[in-house]
Amino acid sequence: MDDWKTRTKLIHAGARRSQYGEMSEAIFLTQGFVYASAEQAEARFIETGPDEFIYGRYGNPTVRMFEERMAAIEGTEDAFATASGMAAVNAALTAMLKAGDHVVAARALFGSCLYVLETLGRFGVEVTLVDGTDLGQWRSAMREGTKAVFLESVSNPTLEVIDVKSVCEIAHAVGATVVVDNVFATPTFSKAVELGADVVVYSATKHIDGSGRCLGGVVCGSEAYIRKVLEPYLKHTGAAMSPFNAWVMLKGLETLDLRVRAQAANALAVAEALSGHAKLERVIYPGLKGHAQHDLAMAQMGAGGTVVTIEVKGGQAAAFRFLNALEIVKISNNLGDAKSIITHPATTTHQRLPAEQKVLLGITPGLVRLSLGIEDGGDLLADLTRALDAV
Repeated sequence: MDDWKTRTKLIHAGARRSQYGEMSEAIFLTQGFVYASAEQAEARFIETGPDEFIYGRYGNPTVRMFEERMAAIEGTEDAFATASGMAAVNAALTAMLKAGDHVVAARALFGSCLYVLETLGRFGVEVTLVDGTDLGQWRSAMREGTKAVFLESVSNPTLEVIDVKSVCEIAHAVGATVVVDNVFATPTFSKAVELGADVVVYSATKHIDGSGRCLGGVVCGSEAYIRKVLEPYLKHTGAAMSPFNAWVMLKGLETLDLRVRAQAANALAVAEALSGHAKLERVIYPGLKGHAQHDLAMAQMGAGGTVVTIEVKGGQAAAFRFLNALEIVKISNNLGDAKSIITHPATTTHQRLPAEQKVLLGITPGLVRLSLGIEDGGDLLADLTRALDAV
């Protein structure tokens, strides 16, 4: 399997078949497992083998298939699936931190990620936020004893691209563990582990499902980290992925590469077409040559991703008129879907942030985040331009 290409791994990695020889992965919809004897139960609670299970909160055959497939795709030794993307982020950080530890994180993060960091701060973990695109700030923030570094490889929603390789080198110099939220980069366009990341987290709710059906998350890392640090935390706190959701994610992985590449092609076409539009202040897309980190994005991902952020002239009122005039593109706060989705971050995903923090992050009243789907590109562009005419 090690020499398989990504598309092959997306379909076949981690597959298990029962005695019935089913083609599609089976859903083991059970919360518990039966033991042949009391002695077997005792032995399994001491140490479980790769195909031995105890309880749905600890593991499940369908969930394990998803975990092994994600580890194969990311190039890590192991993975652990969670109930949601935020459960993955929270567990990846909280499981290894304690009061007195120091964390350095990029300041441009999804609102819930910022909340997790704030919560860690309330529990005695010192958190330093930096401009993720400024390597000098990363260097200045590190110190002996810095325990962890956290960043989004492409930030939500302003699409800053962080030099993952350089940040990892800076962090590893002081012994810090680097956790990368790789959602916007996707498993197709970014292999964060190859760039030096120790732990990679995904909201599987996004591109991995890709059809708006289920919540899910996954943490990928070394066997030592997953089994000795993360697994005990998740076993006892209960953020387990359901077997049905794991099955949905397995089906989503089969078409992930095809979907994401089609979405990125639509994103690039829309970004190029809307650049310079009279109703827009700016178009942000790493695939555009005018993007501040365009060269880095191309070197690190080879594409600009599936999300375009645009700022409508006239602030919130104009942005709302634009959103309300759309027909094909749907208003929702998800992303990475086969359907094109748009949201207004200042009043949805990042609404809880103080006004001054929104200004610092560039989340203006006119800013909207557009996640491109796999619809016909011409239809999408016509919908977007018609809606801008209504502003």
